[in-house]
Amino acid sequence: MEVELGGGHMVFLNCTYLGENSAAHNENSSRIIRVGTRKSQLARTQTGSVADMLKELYPNAELEIVAMTTTGDRILDTALSKIGEKSLFTKELETALEKNEVDLVVHSLKDLPTTLPPGFTIGAICKREIPFDAVVLHPSHAGKSLETLPERSVVGTSSLRRAAQLRRRFPHLEFKDIRGNLNTRLKKLDEKSDYSAIVLAAAGLRRMGWENRISQILEPEDCMYAVGQGALGVEVRMNDTAVLDMVSALNDTETVLRCIAERSFMKHLEGGCSVPVAVHTAINENQLYLTGAVYSLDGSDSLKDTMQISVSTQTQDEDCSNDDFQHVGITAKRIPHHSQAAAEKLGMQLANLLLSKGAKEILTVARQLNDTR
Repeated sequence: MEVELGGGHMVFLNCTYLGENSAAHNENSSRIIRVGTRKSQLARTQTGSVADMLKELYPNAELEIVAMTTTGDRILDTALSKIGEKSLFTKELETALEKNEVDLVVHSLKDLPTTLPPGFTIGAICKREIPFDAVVLHPSHAGKSLETLPERSVVGTSSLRRAAQLRRRFPHLEFKDIRGNLNTRLKKLDEKSDYSAIVLAAAGLRRMGWENRISQILEPEDCMYAVGQGALGVEVRMNDTAVLDMVSALNDTETVLRCIAERSFMKHLEGGCSVPVAVHTAINENQLYLTGAVYSLDGSDSLKDTMQISVSTQTQDEDCSNDDFQHVGITAKRIPHHSQAAAEKLGMQLANLLLSKGAKEILTVARQLNDTR
């Protein structure tokens, strides 16, 4: 069933699920849980995957998908970094959350600012898909890679972070903005000769089942990824404890700790889509490793370093006294508070290290140049 509201900005898709009882479901059994999402095919697919996970956990829950268009979806003729709005893909969804038109919202975590509006929190971060970037080549360049593309080949990307790193790594290539959702950008690549290749998040292509379009995966040595890339975040109202408890079962401990460190790094650098900031994280033998970097727009100037800290990845079965404490906008129940605090501390320490080496100056110049482009 579909119903349009608000001048066509919302579409309701009703999905009822029946099954056995659970503690979290009992609190929500008398209400429909409305799940907010963007209208794009990728956003709907991602939201559907989260709804399916909730269905498995709470078979009796009645879920309703609410799709809407965001500012970032409407402004397609301007590079994201030039628009100057921190909540390009989240503002309308958060307004619906505030007005109780939806009960939770599924986001690509990389779209969520490190500081959320008052009263909201990220109640869950699902297990991360591959966070790396992927190269999709024009059919005429099948079998090539960025390294083997002809001199002055044009590569499309809407990301300053990607362009800065790839200009540095592949100086024989040219980089040009490309906007639109995943389907639109692939169509622009295939149907015109403006681009020899485009660079996209591998996670989106994989979630859509389009792995066959991936020509090359960019390892961190070539291009580190965006903060939160490949992870899905579930945003809820802080005071809606029933929904917060419900979605907390979706948390993946390693993903949560990695993303807290990444978001903390970004927050303390005061970074965003208007400056080139990149990260890479890993957890190995209870050590959380964070590599972070800042770049000038052309990639000629950069600072990069790595730090580590001890964490525990054991999930807590019972709530603890600090369970509702937020770390860079994240309330991750059942994940040890001391590990979340350590991850946040790691991001802050690495940001401070780069700032002490001149990161602020690099990012200030990058912002000024981006504003004048």
